[in-house]
Amino acid sequence: MSEWLSPLVEMGVLTPGLVELLGIGGPVVAILLVFSMVAVTLIIGKSLQLFLATWQSKTKVSDSLSLWRDGQVRDAHSLLITCQQQVPALVASAMASVMRHGDAPLVREELARQASRHLASLKSYLKPLEVIATLSPLLGLLGTVMGMILAFQQMEAAGNQVDPSVLSGGIWQALLTTAAGLIVAIPVVMLHSYLERKTDRLVDEMEDALTAVFTGPLVGNTSGAVNVSEPAANPLNARDERRGHAA
Repeated sequence: MSEWLSPLVEMGVLTPGLVELLGIGGPVVAILLVFSMVAVTLIIGKSLQLFLATWQSKTKVSDSLSLWRDGQVRDAHSLLITCQQQVPALVASAMASVMRHGDAPLVREELARQASRHLASLKSYLKPLEVIATLSPLLGLLGTVMGMILAFQQMEAAGNQVDPSVLSGGIWQALLTTAAGLIVAIPVVMLHSYLERKTDRLVDEMEDALTAVFTGPLVGNTSGAVNVSEPAANPLNARDERRGHAA
């Protein structure tokens, strides 16, 4: 294995000590090394995603909802209409739908569909991290078991000429894979929990903002809905007009 990895050492990607560790631990440690690099990439990607999703979005949504509650619905919608972040974009869509159609059942269904799409995007990267955190200690344990089997096979082959140092050396090499698995798994579990909590908090903010939109001044007054533009006639508008006449 050292010969295969020597080009990476020359390029500076791997250190000689790491190459020696890979030679002792075998393929299990190599797999754990790949897991660790994938985990670092996923953690950086998820952290960047959450940073971009939350950067000033809470302030924008709060200001928009304040205008919405004060009845300045057009200004509230205009404040968020250009935002590409998940929460502001969904709140802007909810405001536009309520201004056009009021609190119609189809509006809630469409917003639920959009929210599901945004939730799937927000929860990306978390499942692979969970898989790495679960598999890493198991792979380490597998490497230890395989190493112990090999050590006892060597002891059996030696017969009466057993050298305790050979046996102890085989055991510590086997235990090395368990240590490597735990070294990978522990920080991944901690960071996964932290990122999951931040994602859940963002989802809670999304649900709270949507609830605020549907409890705003236009809800329940479908006949007085404000149009952002002049949409073509559709079944929702017709149903809203019938409700207004009935009232």
